[in-house]
Amino acid sequence: MLSVERLTVRFGPHPAVDRVDLRVDDGHVLAVLGPSGSGKSSLLRAVAGLEPLAGGRVRWDDHDLAGVPTHRRGFALMFQDGQLFDHLTVARNVGYALRLGLDRLDRQGRAASRRRVDELLDLVGLAGYGERLPRTLSGGERQRVALARSLAAEPRLLLLDEPLSALDAELRVRLGADLRRILTEAGTTALLVTHDQEEAFAVADRLAVMREGSVVQHGTTEEVWARPADAATALFLGYARILEGDAARAVLAAADRPPAPAIAVRRSALAARRADPLEADPRGLTATVRAVRATPDEVRLVVDADGVGEVDAVGAPGWLPAPGDRVVLRVDPARLAVLPPTATA
Repeated sequence: MLSVERLTVRFGPHPAVDRVDLRVDDGHVLAVLGPSGSGKSSLLRAVAGLEPLAGGRVRWDDHDLAGVPTHRRGFALMFQDGQLFDHLTVARNVGYALRLGLDRLDRQGRAASRRRVDELLDLVGLAGYGERLPRTLSGGERQRVALARSLAAEPRLLLLDEPLSALDAELRVRLGADLRRILTEAGTTALLVTHDQEEAFAVADRLAVMREGSVVQHGTTEEVWARPADAATALFLGYARILEGDAARAVLAAADRPPAPAIAVRRSALAARRADPLEADPRGLTATVRAVRATPDEVRLVVDADGVGEVDAVGAPGWLPAPGDRVVLRVDPARLAVLPPTATA
């Protein structure tokens, strides 16, 4: 188990990481999620032993790692660019850590090393790629090789620094799901830092949200998603708007939920349909369309909802309302988050 206690990193007079407490249990994956400058990468580097601590401790199984150099911590690091050796084949890249001791291995040991490389390439979906050079691979394939190399030495902790950020959006989604499967099958304990919410939710068991050097929320992915700690966290997690007072109560009433002082609303929480003038009392909120943008998957709307004000909504593909049209909004309660009473203060 990794535990971080009151960890502080300073660059000059200002803390980049400010008294952070975290823990990662054996076989689990914790994602530290935050915007650029939040301190998440400095936290990762401190855990790895690459940044000096201004305060606090990093422990592994209750053993203080103060004074233990990076190469003796038993951790492996995987960076966003993979940092492969371009002059070595895929197999030789993956087997690099294993080959550090090959001069002490007999023929049987070398055969076991080759089998281990083959197993890892199969695990990351690259069986048969062993003799290829990294420059012949796609970005996603290179990251898979980097992951296999990180796992080769069977690290007790894998540190992942924005591992998918250099990939395009579609590939990030696919490889994120694969990364979760690979870490689970390998039984690897991992600490991931990222600014990408979808990557964090796809890969991790637990989330820690960082802002300005501090952890503002920590819990399971489901807990953090459903109950953001405050308005800033909700907006960072992808909620579109924060509604307070009468506006919040009107939306909650339409969702058949109890009133609350403030809520975070995802764009997809409000689904629009054409208003029927003959329908005397439509179920849901009524609204006027203010702006329309069609995408391949949905129609994105900005509407002025009666009793609520301006909010985001979505319409069905193939239906293109015009500004000024009246619509009815159905509220999906699963896409609302009630904020704590002091969260917007």
